[in-house]
Amino acid sequence: MTLRLSKIIMCLCLAAFAFLVAFGNITDYGSNYAFVQHVLSMDTTFPGNALMYRSITSPGLWTAGYWLIILGEAITCVLFLVAAWNLWSARNGSGRDFNKAKKFAVIGTTMGFLVWYFGFMVVGGEWFAMWQSKTWNGQDAAFKFYITMLVVLIYVIQPDADLERE
Repeated sequence: MTLRLSKIIMCLCLAAFAFLVAFGNITDYGSNYAFVQHVLSMDTTFPGNALMYRSITSPGLWTAGYWLIILGEAITCVLFLVAAWNLWSARNGSGRDFNKAKKFAVIGTTMGFLVWYFGFMVVGGEWFAMWQSKTWNGQDAAFKFYITMLVVLIYVIQPDADLERE
């Protein structure tokens, strides 16, 4: 039971994290909007870089991109909450039932990976050359986020046997 409860708690922690990130992006909208604005406009990348044709300077597209990020973070939160609930509901069941209940942990991790790896590393980091900016570079933070999710997922999906009954 200890392993099952730890897997549930870890999913809850990831849900709390995704919630706080989305909540922070909404409640401190301006600061985080500025991040998206600078990354998409590529205004702090190396001077004269040949990738500037990729920059987006439309405030409407900055807003749409920012809300897409927030939506992804919020969906990640909900998916990890569903994962934790499903695991909690199956905690006293057979190993097979508990293993089947892990589906949303996989889906939640996939969504988080899309946000923080695809969104921040691939799109922001490479397409918009965020790696060139000393001020507006979120790659290190994004790396910590998606690696944590992947490590938790590796632990959670380890097969659970039937509980020993006394």
